[in-house]
Amino acid sequence: MASSSDSWMKEFNEASKLADDINARLGERSSLPPSGPETQRHLSAIRRKITILGTRLDSLENLLPKLPSRQPITEKELHRRQDMLVNLRSKSNQMASALNMSRFGNRGDLLGQDNKPVSEINRTAGLDNYGLVGLQRQIMKEQDEGLGKLEETVISTKHIALAVNEELDLQTRLLDNLDQDVDGTGSRLQRAQRRLAVLSKKAKSGCSCMCLVVMVIVIVILAVVIWALIKYL
Repeated sequence: MASSSDSWMKEFNEASKLADDINARLGERSSLPPSGPETQRHLSAIRRKITILGTRLDSLENLLPKLPSRQPITEKELHRRQDMLVNLRSKSNQMASALNMSRFGNRGDLLGQDNKPVSEINRTAGLDNYGLVGLQRQIMKEQDEGLGKLEETVISTKHIALAVNEELDLQTRLLDNLDQDVDGTGSRLQRAQRRLAVLSKKAKSGCSCMCLVVMVIVIVILAVVIWALIKYL
């Protein structure tokens, strides 16, 4: 079991919840129309979350080998976490593949069923005034549909830009956390150096006291020997 202070497991649980949210959103695609602004926003949100999930998994993968130096952990637990991370990475790749298949499936709607250009001269040939008016309305309708699809593309691009921005924010937070870890490690190293200096001074002081005691004992012994010699001679 992970302790309440196990930051790696907290990050993994958050990534797992994010994966469940993405999976649920992928399941909601069947209730949406094949194309349109709402569908584009939905797919863009899924794409953004998958990008964030990939970044979090990369961070977890980089932190995993450093755990033994930061907290007590058994080799068995380390292997278990590696398996958990591999399984979550596989799930993320499967969801990304499903999203890509959905995008390619909507490509025909974006390009239209027939994208071959038609000569305007051939379209107006043999038409009277009413026919020309009808053709003009049809052309205007096609232009409106093209503008609608262009709007969908712009919205999709906007959501991609938002996803990139969120990923940059996440990378910035990770760098800030790394700076804090480096500062904490430097502070601990300085404290350890000060403790070593204090221990070294105490050791030197202890040696000096021991030498002084030995010298006093030797002087006392010599004095006793000299006194005994003088007394019995």
